[in-house]
Amino acid sequence: MEGALVSVATGTLKPVLGKLASLMGDEYKRLKGVRGEIKFLTDELTAMHAFLLNMSEEEDPDVQDKVWMNEVRELSYGMEDSIDDFMKHVDDNDTKPGSFTERIKNLLGKMKTRHRIANEIQDLKKRIIEVGERTARYTTRDALSKTVNVTVDPRALAIFEHASMLVGIDEPKATLIKLLTEEDGCASTQYQQVKMVSVVGSAGMGKTTLANQVYQELKGKLKCRAFVSVSRNPDIMNILRTIYGEVSGKPYTDTEAGSVQQLLAIISNFLADKSYFIVVDDIWKKETWDVIKYAFPMTSCGIIITTTRMKDVANSCQTSFSGHIYNIRPLDIVYSRQLFHGRLFNSEENCPPYLKEVSDQILKKCDGLPLAIIDISGLLANTERIEGLWNQVKDSIGRALERNSSVEGMMKILSLSYFDLPPHLKTCLLYVSIFPEDSFIGKNDIISRWIGEEFIHKEGRYTSHEIGERCFNELLNRGLIQPGKTNEYGEVESCQVHDTILDFIISKSIEENFVTLLGVPILTIGTQSKVVRRLFLQGINQGNSTIQPAGLVLSHVRSLGVFGGFVEIPSLEEFKHLCVLHLSHCQSLEEHHLENIVRLPQLRYLNLKNTEIRKLPEQIGRLGCLELLDLRHTCVEELPASIVNLKKLTHLLVDYGVKFPDGIEEMQALETLEEVRFSNQPFGFLSGLGQLKNLRNLVLFFGFEEYSDTKDANMVEEECIKSIISSLCKLGTQDLRSLTIWDWSSLLQEPLCPLTLDRLINFSLGAPQVPKWVSSLRNLQEIHLIVDEVKQDDLCILGALPTLLILHLEEETMSNKKIRVSGEVGFQFLRIFIYEANPHPVDLMFAAGSMPKLEKLVLSFRIAAGSLDFGIKNLPCLSTVKCSTNADDGIFGAIQTAVERAASTHPNHPSLLFRRDVKCSTNKAPYFSPL
Repeated sequence: MEGALVSVATGTLKPVLGKLASLMGDEYKRLKGVRGEIKFLTDELTAMHAFLLNMSEEEDPDVQDKVWMNEVRELSYGMEDSIDDFMKHVDDNDTKPGSFTERIKNLLGKMKTRHRIANEIQDLKKRIIEVGERTARYTTRDALSKTVNVTVDPRALAIFEHASMLVGIDEPKATLIKLLTEEDGCASTQYQQVKMVSVVGSAGMGKTTLANQVYQELKGKLKCRAFVSVSRNPDIMNILRTIYGEVSGKPYTDTEAGSVQQLLAIISNFLADKSYFIVVDDIWKKETWDVIKYAFPMTSCGIIITTTRMKDVANSCQTSFSGHIYNIRPLDIVYSRQLFHGRLFNSEENCPPYLKEVSDQILKKCDGLPLAIIDISGLLANTERIEGLWNQVKDSIGRALERNSSVEGMMKILSLSYFDLPPHLKTCLLYVSIFPEDSFIGKNDIISRWIGEEFIHKEGRYTSHEIGERCFNELLNRGLIQPGKTNEYGEVESCQVHDTILDFIISKSIEENFVTLLGVPILTIGTQSKVVRRLFLQGINQGNSTIQPAGLVLSHVRSLGVFGGFVEIPSLEEFKHLCVLHLSHCQSLEEHHLENIVRLPQLRYLNLKNTEIRKLPEQIGRLGCLELLDLRHTCVEELPASIVNLKKLTHLLVDYGVKFPDGIEEMQALETLEEVRFSNQPFGFLSGLGQLKNLRNLVLFFGFEEYSDTKDANMVEEECIKSIISSLCKLGTQDLRSLTIWDWSSLLQEPLCPLTLDRLINFSLGAPQVPKWVSSLRNLQEIHLIVDEVKQDDLCILGALPTLLILHLEEETMSNKKIRVSGEVGFQFLRIFIYEANPHPVDLMFAAGSMPKLEKLVLSFRIAAGSLDFGIKNLPCLSTVKCSTNADDGIFGAIQTAVERAASTHPNHPSLLFRRDVKCSTNKAPYFSPL
């Protein structure tokens, strides 16, 4: 991506060049005495920028090059800080004075400012010359050619979700199950004895995957179960609360206890007369296990699996319950080929003959390590299929893996994958190192941070967020991040980072002085730089421990982030160049910590989500560079009047009860506005909303329940509907893409056109039927509607939408239903169909030619008479069927048999999931992805 601004390779050289160009423009024409020096700086820095980009392709530059590269990067940060400072002085002195005395003071101020700027620029020129004289080389090096893939490869998701199953999971899985169930039949809960296996092996061997496969196989046979990850820096209380929540079915918030000892007793007593299955994943220390083990009573019928890299931990686990140790083995060459060729060519048969020999040589160096195979195949997936290039990759791997098949051996592989990334992806990947181990990293969260840091930005017709999604997807495709949670439509909503990769990117980030991490164990690669650019504090969720950035130079910090816990937040007065401030979930945050926030003129990103903050500073409108403000799940009830002065604010995220001031129409940069409740907004808010020409994503709440008089409520609603329809129609002619409506079915009954929506969501209250104006949404790709009754005409309206990919229908009325979907109805490009109904009979049938591209079918209703397999044989692209019903045992079994029979003869052999519900309900909590 050519447009990356800030990067790990070039520091802030590109933004500095942009700001130097501004100083050459008309706005700063009074600086004519130093324009020659500015041109010199521009020319010199342009050459340095090109050199650093080329050097960033080098996996192992010599020491002198490394020193010079670091020096130039640090110089770029210092230069941007200086330029920001004196540009601010110029702007401050450009205010027009009133009286004669004020004009004299202003003139003197301008003279001093110009003199100061001249001195600053002369100093910058001197520093560049000094750095340049230390090297005479502006050389370039050759780099491997590469291609770009910016959509999520479904194979990447499949490998991480089912990797071991595809490469020989059956044998180790069967072995573990035998160890856990032999002799006493504990899996059938007949014998009172705990069976345990500790799986041990180095990072990347597939320990967690194997444990999870066994867990999925056996968990239904025992009453209570839990799967928890411990990690390298464990929070024991949090782990025990998670175990208790999972085995008891209680929400996490209801699992609080006074101490670790009390919680251990609660869990042990709860499990005392029950069968249970617990997986404790990724234990690093014996001391951790020596606490957790007391939660599991030995007198019950239990199954325990632990995973660890440490043999002494495995021995401790084994002796605690007279269990077994399972040493996980590398993949043999047959399974290695299956994993490697499956990722690159779908099967071994599709591998070109001229690449088979070099493929085997690469696999020999990978030595059966699944993570190494996945990483190197991710690299090769973005390399042309030319034997010479693949040999270059093979030779670059070196002999590290041949000497050592442990974590150290994989570092060379990870280094190769890292240096194959373009500069902007290197930067995005290293930034992931700031997250605590085993975190689920929200896709929207990390993308917003990348934007705030200026690693990515808008390109042409693509928004910054869309560019960020391309970067996220590419890191997924390369296997450098793993898919975490997915939503009901199969879209990746979060990611995780494998421990070995996290170790690697932490070491790389610290080596480049890219981030400074406090409160987390880090690799021993030397001391971190005292001059901090990005500072991240990781706290502890229990107790009063604090982490203070003592001894560090904070005046040049660009980013400050806190991850939970009781962290002592430094005074913001020290951070005069701060651009990104992320205090989400910070338990120690109070209003006084934000008193100096208005003195941060460069602040672009402010996240206060999930804190106890009740109000923002009244002068927050002085943050002229602010682009994102997240106040969700705070105690803020009203926004300051000055917030409308934030002319660059692009994303504003608040809770639905927050009151806005007058003047929303002044916030023309807004692209995202979530969530707006109209009943408590000032007069004119709705009409002002329609003037936001760049608004793309809008979430609306109805909320007139405070009107006790029905007549008053109806009058207010009528006026509100008129205003919002007018505003939405104006937005529809501009660029509104996503509209979410909560608790406002009457709005859907009004004509809302023209709209250019990609996405329409309706939650909580249903409309009588599918609104006829929906047929005008020719760009719609996703729709989620709750309606009283789905009729055949409704399907015709929806089926005629030419770009519809996802259809989610919920029906609320209690009546028998016959639905026929035929080729004439449409749905030519629909990929996902979800249909839910209250527990009344539905007779559903897909005829030949219907939904020819459908891949995923999810049904939740009571089955009426008719075809029990729904005609899935007529859905040629079907890959997944999920069916949930409250039918009795006989009908449920007949449905399952019919669908299984149809699936067995279907060319795709779709995967099947059946669930019998006591009650099919549409009243479930909505899913919102974290930003």
